[in-house]
Amino acid sequence: MSFAEHSPAVRPARNQDLHGSAPDAARVALILIDVINDLEFAGGATLLAAALPMAERLAALKRQARAARIPAIYVNDNFGRWQSDLARLVRHCLVDGVRGRPLVERFCLRTTTTSC
Repeated sequence: MSFAEHSPAVRPARNQDLHGSAPDAARVALILIDVINDLEFAGGATLLAAALPMAERLAALKRQARAARIPAIYVNDNFGRWQSDLARLVRHCLVDGVRGRPLVERFCLRTTTTSC
């Protein structure tokens, strides 16, 4: 592939697997890294205590971004496998007994009335 094929003048085909939430172009975006996490690992309980206040602040930031029509990009490694299935990851984290459930509830349910 040549450099010209990667230049901004060449627009890639629209990705149909973006769940309808990603614009074709945006000058700014909110990038949320590992916000949706089940915390089922050694040290996860300790991390949860520090993460809960962060989730509140990020939920407020996400609401502000949405109001300003700024897209949010979630970056999660989904247990070592990079995927694009936010809804599945959220469902997993909201199961009773999952350590990270309060984190995901605090972030997702306070971001919108339905989901992240």
